[in-house]
Amino acid sequence: MKTAIVLGAGMVGVATALDLQDRGFKVTLIDRRPPGRETSFGNAGIIQSESVEPYAMPRGIRELFDIATGRSNDVVYAMRELPGHLGPLLRYWWHSEKGRHRAISTSYASLIAQAAGTHDPLIRRAGADNLIQRSGYRTLYRSAAKFEEGLRKAEDIRAAFGTKFRALTAEETLAEEPGLTAAGAGSIHWMEPWTVASPGDLVSAYAALFEREGGTFVEASVEELRQSVSGEEWLVRTGAGLLNARHVVIALGVWAGGALKPLGLNFPMVLKRGYHAHYASPRPLGHTTMDTENGYVLAPMRAGTRITTGAHLTLPGKPPVYRQLERAERAASQLMALGDRVEDTPWSGTRPCMPDMLPVIGPAPKHRNLWLNFGHGHQGFTLGPASAQLLGAMIEGSKLLVNSAPFRADR
Repeated sequence: MKTAIVLGAGMVGVATALDLQDRGFKVTLIDRRPPGRETSFGNAGIIQSESVEPYAMPRGIRELFDIATGRSNDVVYAMRELPGHLGPLLRYWWHSEKGRHRAISTSYASLIAQAAGTHDPLIRRAGADNLIQRSGYRTLYRSAAKFEEGLRKAEDIRAAFGTKFRALTAEETLAEEPGLTAAGAGSIHWMEPWTVASPGDLVSAYAALFEREGGTFVEASVEELRQSVSGEEWLVRTGAGLLNARHVVIALGVWAGGALKPLGLNFPMVLKRGYHAHYASPRPLGHTTMDTENGYVLAPMRAGTRITTGAHLTLPGKPPVYRQLERAERAASQLMALGDRVEDTPWSGTRPCMPDMLPVIGPAPKHRNLWLNFGHGHQGFTLGPASAQLLGAMIEGSKLLVNSAPFRADR
């Protein structure tokens, strides 16, 4: 019998467990918390088929100055913590050079192109269509100069990748989005992405499908991961007991590095913490909207209007810092009647970003039947099923949906 254990029950891990199950594997999924309760829970809920370019690190003097002086709300950090980020950040900066970023984007786009098509059958099988809106989302620009810059970039993306969008004046944006009270200089409506009314619930629905179809979920912390003496199996010791399988997949997001270090594998990441809170808006938005010049997203969710923030570069174990969220609240109140905050304490979670902006998908170096699927940065929610299908085909030895070389662990 083909057996596999998947460590990590976020979108990437749950999708991986489902894909392997569909390929005839007996699969056990393990996480210390219920499925979809960590990083996958807190995002903006967009399946971003238009996001063909990963988030590059700013390289312009003005942009870097704004970040360094705290004027930008896209990225915040504490100077005393910066040495802990330095190695991965310098590599991230190097890979963000225009030519290198263009080459990276070509590989990234090949996977993004599979996003909606790989989510769609899972949504339908899980009975989760009520969570999905297939009408795109908007990026809003406060100033005419930024709007023109955004349009030029959108045209470049359309020319290179065929991505569909339409430009709306401020008046047209307000006419289509009565929940807004202001619309700056205008907006770009990206037409192909899907939005999700509760990201955590979508992951939970996928996990419930996995269990209905015979999969096993174990809620427990992993205490040890090692190969058997014969090398034919992997042994996973958890708080719930010892489990074994021929294959193990590491889909642990920001925790992947800690799980792999005892095996002699080192994967430094850029750790980008994000925050969200919900608000009881009297007139919710019809479409998810990004306020590009203030570094946050407004998303209509079941729990209320969700504000999700940009990146807080922080170290593991450091307490939350809500400065970005507070700035976003002030900016959002200029665009809509935000309403009272629903929760007493905002949510926070950390995105696992590789320095070259590409996820790690494939076999682990020097370890037979150990497989890796992590490091998706801002797009784990979008890319979970697509990267699961790519990895599943590698494990099975079948035809790959995209070139896997750019995602290999030893690149």
